[in-house]
Amino acid sequence: MSDIDNEDRARNRNDDATHDIYAENGSVRADFLALVGAAIADRDVLFLRQHVVRLHESELGHLLEAIQPDQRMALIRLLGADFDLTALTEVDEAIRLEIVEQMPNAQIAAAIGELDSDDAVYILEDLNKEDQEEILAQLPFTERVRLRRALDYPEQSAGRRMQTEFVAVPPFWTIGQTIDYMREEEELPESFTQIFVIDPTFKLLGIVDLDRILRTKRLVRIESIMRETNYPIPAEMDQEDAAQIFEQYDLLSAAVVDDNGRLVGVLTIDDVVDVIQEEAEEDFMRLGGVGDEELSDSLIDTSRSRVPWLMVNLVTAFMAASVIGLFEGTIQEIVALAVLMPIVAGMGGNAGSQTMTVTVRALATRNLDIHNAWRVIRREAGVGLINGLFFGIVVGVVSGFWFEDANLGFVISAAMIINMFAAAVAGIAIPMVLDRTGADPAVSSAVFVTAITDIAGFFSFLGLATWWLLR
Repeated sequence: MSDIDNEDRARNRNDDATHDIYAENGSVRADFLALVGAAIADRDVLFLRQHVVRLHESELGHLLEAIQPDQRMALIRLLGADFDLTALTEVDEAIRLEIVEQMPNAQIAAAIGELDSDDAVYILEDLNKEDQEEILAQLPFTERVRLRRALDYPEQSAGRRMQTEFVAVPPFWTIGQTIDYMREEEELPESFTQIFVIDPTFKLLGIVDLDRILRTKRLVRIESIMRETNYPIPAEMDQEDAAQIFEQYDLLSAAVVDDNGRLVGVLTIDDVVDVIQEEAEEDFMRLGGVGDEELSDSLIDTSRSRVPWLMVNLVTAFMAASVIGLFEGTIQEIVALAVLMPIVAGMGGNAGSQTMTVTVRALATRNLDIHNAWRVIRREAGVGLINGLFFGIVVGVVSGFWFEDANLGFVISAAMIINMFAAAVAGIAIPMVLDRTGADPAVSSAVFVTAITDIAGFFSFLGLATWWLLR
């Protein structure tokens, strides 16, 4: 193909590309993906720099997830130093690992030097130790020390999420000195809302909001306008607990301190929003027994992650089946029982899932504790009883007319009341017990609640039928 043809195609791509890359449903536009794919195939660097480099990091992350796997590295190679490594914080873990494993460590080091420390740590933590050390060795000493210190903190901790760039001044400085320092110092964060006050050992003394500084005369000392920070976050605190503090006290940023109370970083609201989203997604996924699965995971990895809880569910299913086996003779006598059994078990399972979902979320947000546990248990048990009465009557009437047997309607009605009450109690009790024992209720609750509702439903229905209908 001639250079003239390539130039014509590039001109047409530039005419067709628009600023908004998203379709109405929120996905990346198909025509934009086609244009980017064509530009990658033609090695049209000019188009990519004009229409891809300008994208926000989140938009670039979505683009990387949407294009074909073989196009990702080609795009990164074509962009070279113009590729924004921050976009890797916006993609699935599997895609991020795939990209960084193929990128030269020298290129990663050069790009990481331009990132905020929290974004740099987010990318580095997925690499093996050898690659981490090779990349860190190419960074300036101060930056290397900061990143290593953050990487030493536990995963899912505030120390891993914090940004090590912050503004800190001594208490004896004046407002004028502080303002001049912020104007002249080049190594400051790109954006910040608070200035931290520290002693010579970096122990946190207090904070000053920027708006307070702007409203105070230049000769006033920092110590006279600073306020104590009542919510410093320990570096080893779990990120979910740190997010709870932000939510409770409506914080925009918070100091992160070590065991000795020394300032080591700052946690900002943008990072906390990511934590809240990640934790919510994690709880939702675990309720379904799929763990940390992502859309970009391979077929084998996806299958492997789902097998353990499916196996547990299989065991509990056999337990429920064994209950049915105890009443084999009853089912043979009254075939209608086999038709109605799934209704009792299904309604109980759904009722248990409703209660369990509310309970797991309340435990995750710390809204359910020992002080209000009994009140909530009584409420959920009452809800189960009321719903059981309502649906028991409905199902009993329908079943009685369906099979022209009032006694059968009475039996299924009573079984429905018992099972929905049991489901409500199990839905709140099981997550609370698991939480008290240190297990994650989001992971384990669903299987056990389903097992109890199935067993209780089958046993109550078939047991009542044996006692009432075959006496």
